[in-house]
Amino acid sequence: MGTYDTIYDDVQIEKGSSRRAFTYLTLGGARFLYATGARLAAMKFVASWSASADVLALAAMEIDIAKIEPASCITVKWRGKPVFIRSRTEQEISEARTAGMDELKDPEADDARLFDVDRPEWLVVLGVCTHLGCVPLPNQGEYKGWFCPCHGSHYDTSGRIRKGPAPLNLEVPPGQFLSPTLLRLG
Repeated sequence: MGTYDTIYDDVQIEKGSSRRAFTYLTLGGARFLYATGARLAAMKFVASWSASADVLALAAMEIDIAKIEPASCITVKWRGKPVFIRSRTEQEISEARTAGMDELKDPEADDARLFDVDRPEWLVVLGVCTHLGCVPLPNQGEYKGWFCPCHGSHYDTSGRIRKGPAPLNLEVPPGQFLSPTLLRLG
C-alpha cells in the first residue's frame, strides 16, 4: 500500500497526517485556554481600579448647615480629606470682595470661589494647605481666615493665599445647595 495508512470511501489518509491534526488541535486548544486566561487576568486588573463600595458611599455627602453660627467654621471629612464650611459675616464678605487682585498670590475673585453667588455667606473649601498638605487652623492668621501652622501660610476668609509659602488658594470642592439648610458635596 505504500505511504498510505488506510482507505476510507475513496479517501486516502497519509501516514502522519492524523498525528499532525492532533497536534494542531492540541495547540489550538492551548492557545484558546491561554487567551481566555489572559482575558480574565486583564479584566480582574482593570476591575481592581474601580472604586470599592465604601469609597463610592463617600463620593457624595449631604451636610445640614442650619446649626452653623455666623463667623464660625466647621470641619467635615469627605473622601478622606477635611472640608471647611464657613458661615461668613457681611464684614468678611465685604473684605473678601474688596481685596485687591494685585495683593493675591493666586488671584481669584471671591464670587468665583462660591457654590452659589446668591449665597455669599457660605464658603466651602478643602482643608488642605496647598504648600505641603497640612491642615490649616480656622479663624486664625493675619486675615482671620485660616493659618497653616506647619510653614506659616495665611489664607483670607475666601480661602485665598495671602502670605506664606503656599502657591495656590485652598481648593473649592464640587457641590451645590439642595435647600437653604442642606449642602451637598460631590
